[in-house]
Amino acid sequence: MKMPVLFQAHGAPPLLDDPGWIGELADWAKVLPRPQAIVVVSAHWEAHPLAIGATRVLPLIYDFHGFPAKFYQLAYPAPGAPDVARRIRGLLDAARIPHVDAPERGLDHGTYIPLMCMYPAADIPVLQISLPSQQPADLFAVGQALAPLRDEGVSIIGSGFLTHNLRALGLRETPSWASELDSWVADVLVRHDHDALVDYKARAPGLREALPTHEHFVPVIVSAGAASDAQVTFPITGFWWGGAMTRRSAQFT
Repeated sequence: MKMPVLFQAHGAPPLLDDPGWIGELADWAKVLPRPQAIVVVSAHWEAHPLAIGATRVLPLIYDFHGFPAKFYQLAYPAPGAPDVARRIRGLLDAARIPHVDAPERGLDHGTYIPLMCMYPAADIPVLQISLPSQQPADLFAVGQALAPLRDEGVSIIGSGFLTHNLRALGLRETPSWASELDSWVADVLVRHDHDALVDYKARAPGLREALPTHEHFVPVIVSAGAASDAQVTFPITGFWWGGAMTRRSAQFT
């Protein structure tokens, strides 16, 4: 079975205090084929050239600030995936994409927060790789290079947010710039308009307000590259923290 490709809105530690969102992620996992391993490209790791993270269990990276102490005691001891790392090196070599190993780099919250909700037993091997840049064409090519993993039982996940403006938290209602960008991305993905997605900086509405920085958006480009023309559905939608961030998550089947 060809594994679906996912794009997840990964929340932040307070996602774990949101039973509704936890339930949505858990229900999503129940209807997915169980992966033999998971590869995640998270907004919270940028490294050039593309870096392949730890293939053994390491302490989690608590890459957030100002939250209650309980969030700095989270654990997610998912097994490493050395065989998948070896396969990825070969795929990247074939695509002439430079890469290095980062064996001391553990999982960041863009990876483990949603996975704690989807696969709480932490019994599926997880491998994290970096965003090698924020250049859309390069990231789409990374996704294309990883696509053969789908036929090998590996789930490829891009983890970020399609809108992400921390300065706009606590709004009373969803601003137009957030809803417009959210709708634009949904339309582009459903129509498989990869040219528009790669050219999003010139074509997408509301970018200045919705994305003061772009690292949370670009993982969806990796996912789209890995998925090619797969059918797209949105298991989770809606907005969070007053509407500044969309929870829209995508499944490419």
